[in-house]
Amino acid sequence: MKTIIELISQRIADAIQKVTGQNISAIVTAATDPRFGDYQSNNALSLAKQLKANPRQLAEKIIAELMIDDICQTPEIAGAGFINLRLKSEFIKDYLSQIKNDTENFGIEKSEKSKTVVVDFSGPNIAKQMHVGHLRSTIIGDCICRMLSQAGSNVIPQNHIGDWGLQMGMLIAISDDLKQNNNSDVQHKLDTLENTYKLANQKFKDDPSFADKSRKSTYNLQNHEFSAINQWQNFRKITLDACNEIYKYLSVGLNDDNIRGESFYTDKLSAVVNDLKNAGLAVESEGAVCVFPEGFKTKEGNPMPFIIQKTDGAFLYATTDLAALRFRINELHADEIIYVTDARQKLHFEMLFKVAEIAGWKKNTKLVHVTFGSVLGEDGKPLKTRSGENVKLKELLDEAVKRAKQVVEDKNPDLPENEKEQIARAVGIGAVKYADYSNNRTSDYIFSFDKMLAMDGNTAPYMQYAYARVKSIGRKGQEKGIDTAKELSQLKEIILSEPAEFELAKQIIRYSEAFSIAISDFKPNFLTAYLYDLAGRFSAFYNACPVLDAEPNIRASRLLLCELTAQIIRHGLENLLGIKIIDRM
Repeated sequence: MKTIIELISQRIADAIQKVTGQNISAIVTAATDPRFGDYQSNNALSLAKQLKANPRQLAEKIIAELMIDDICQTPEIAGAGFINLRLKSEFIKDYLSQIKNDTENFGIEKSEKSKTVVVDFSGPNIAKQMHVGHLRSTIIGDCICRMLSQAGSNVIPQNHIGDWGLQMGMLIAISDDLKQNNNSDVQHKLDTLENTYKLANQKFKDDPSFADKSRKSTYNLQNHEFSAINQWQNFRKITLDACNEIYKYLSVGLNDDNIRGESFYTDKLSAVVNDLKNAGLAVESEGAVCVFPEGFKTKEGNPMPFIIQKTDGAFLYATTDLAALRFRINELHADEIIYVTDARQKLHFEMLFKVAEIAGWKKNTKLVHVTFGSVLGEDGKPLKTRSGENVKLKELLDEAVKRAKQVVEDKNPDLPENEKEQIARAVGIGAVKYADYSNNRTSDYIFSFDKMLAMDGNTAPYMQYAYARVKSIGRKGQEKGIDTAKELSQLKEIILSEPAEFELAKQIIRYSEAFSIAISDFKPNFLTAYLYDLAGRFSAFYNACPVLDAEPNIRASRLLLCELTAQIIRHGLENLLGIKIIDRM
């Protein structure tokens, strides 16, 4: 189904073409003030400047050619030339009926031609805990995958982990001197491994003989010596087992099949350097091999190098990223590659994309860098522990669930213990994710358990409660002997007579619009804003319009509004944002 904005835009574009002869896109937005209708277009204002015409008179001419009476009431002109549009009740009912019969997509249109999209996100490092810095990449990347899949794309998630190089050699070197850790607890194993890495890193700096041993271990690993590979595989498994627990905790769809780390590309790095040299793009500079793409300058105004091989012959992140980009285009046949990282890597990816372009490796593939801001503490500084270390993600999530459990205890102490645990986990994890999503991803935001676990405002607990509240209507209906499912199945005509009914219906049919805006720039906050408004419209409707006590013909229509509200909240939270819903709180 086309969104309402798309339908109106096409009609206005056709009218503009008739009036001016110009084939341009219409500018249509949802009205911010319901007094002026449901949608607005300001095309007349922008066109009037080009045509040196009176904008209000131009708007009148556009309206005269506008064939839109099957969608909207008679258009009105406001101010200097704004065209205001109000949806017809029959159109709202018809669109609502189409959504009623499309409970998999709720009006969200699938792409006519499926494209293959690689999404690179999360990216933990071996022998290190996932920390709060991994939160945004992991959940925003997962949401992007969910939205793209909903839109009909063939999505290939890629978890580009740091699992190669000297740090692995240090671990192998020091592990010879340590006892095997046989503790079966996944988290305990990773704690031990991380502490071992910290010890190895310090020893590497302090002990020249250990540094030599580490380099030899790295050499053995790179040459696939049996013992070194076995130890490396063990380090990798310990880390990824712990990461997989967090992904499951977060309801993120990453698994071992999605992993292609630095180690995967090691045999492809020499070809990257040689091919760039042979193309005349890579040159030696102060002993290193660099590419100098146009348009990038140092602070001193000199050409900025994109270093792909160090003076000692070692490869860098840039080399691995180029190898990964080539693999994704040539082997995975990506039509689009999306990298989800913090904004500090902006320059790196700009240069990466430029080098791929001038080398001819980009082909027709679209390259996108989706950036995000930092998670801050309530002091406005990057969220850290008291000792100044990054907050471990597992500990942060555990704390969220613990605090949510207390909220459940306070609100509903008589629930069975296992149900309290399930609700606490859904609410706690949902609160962390929703708080992140509800902020513009490009902005920093302050992490506050109190705010994100609040039962009012634009929070996960509020949305989960809103869903549970809607679902409770069906249970109350059963208690009154009303078969809500049967009444819905027998509904022949949608009746909307009260203002609150119309407002809720209009919000329901705008779901596909919110999705379209969110996916266009990969900003989940448009989805959370829509869902919050939907919950607000439902609350106003529920307070103004009796549902179970209404006359049977009206009751069925109101039950439909309730059912579609619940289904869309569920679809938005679970399918697109990966946040679990609960039937009661």
